Amino acid sequence: MNSMALSIGVAVIVALGSSATAQDVIGTYAAYIGDDDLYNSDGERLSAPWQVLRQDRANFHRYGISQPGDEWDPFFSDANNRAAMEQMIMNGYMDPQAGRDIMNGGAMVVVTIYGSGNVGDYVNVDVYR
Repeated sequence: MNSMALSIGVAVIVALGSSATAQDVIGTYAAYIGDDDLYNSDGERLSAPWQVLRQDRANFHRYGISQPGDEWDPFFSDANNRAAMEQMIMNGYMDPQAGRDIMNGGAMVVVTIYGSGNVGDYVNVDVYR
């Protein structure tokens, strides 16, 4: 009986711990990665998918550059949140092929932002061609 009680106790602690750290979806948007998104503001070709995704959001929110399919999102309208995008992608998931598709341009991305309140912790990126 003691080992059963211990097992139940451990299961309850694990369940409580995981629910306390659960993340909510705090935003989702779709965007088309066009040629303008592959270059930074100085005209230099970007070298990493997170840079392209960040540039896409800067183009949309700051510079008014968008392509058909680009959606508004409240989270990355904040420049500080765009600056955190690299870490958020590293904390989340993006298939390696998705990263290659982003770097080639001409892809539709769906970005799901996870966090609590107005604080984003990670993003998952899906790419569709």
